[in-house]
Amino acid sequence: MRTIQPFSRAALAALLTLAPFLAAGCQKQSSPAKMTFPDAAGWTRTGNVRTFAGEGLFTYIDGDAEKYLKAGFKSVSTADYKFQEKIQVVVDVYTMTSPAAARTIFESEPAGDAKTVALGDAARLYAQSLIFRKGPYLVRMVAYQESPALPQGMVDLGHAIEGKLSR
Repeated sequence: MRTIQPFSRAALAALLTLAPFLAAGCQKQSSPAKMTFPDAAGWTRTGNVRTFAGEGLFTYIDGDAEKYLKAGFKSVSTADYKFQEKIQVVVDVYTMTSPAAARTIFESEPAGDAKTVALGDAARLYAQSLIFRKGPYLVRMVAYQESPALPQGMVDLGHAIEGKLSR
């Protein structure tokens, strides 16, 4: 029969030193939280919610990813919708590191001919898009067609999304 030798003090000290690092490596990496995209009158969500975090933003948006990352980007959840069963709209909900980071991106966008609407902390409504921020979130909706009812429809969907955002 073989006897098991106890750990030497040096081996025990090394094991205790490495234990926190080993435990951290074994923990499941947290993935970004998926946004719950709500229903709203006249709107139908189509397809799956997609989420991109950190450097994965480059696979979703090409040209502006660096701007978002520098501002304090954490993740984006995106979903496709149809308005009145005919107009395709993409909705992106960006989670930033802070309200200041969301404000940085919001203010970097040209106001142009946008209308200010009462939504979140600040919002701009265009003929085919809506952008608003609330706390650390930046929400962008972009439609592929125009419709006289679309601007108000986007505001309605924006209010539904706003209700799902935590501060």
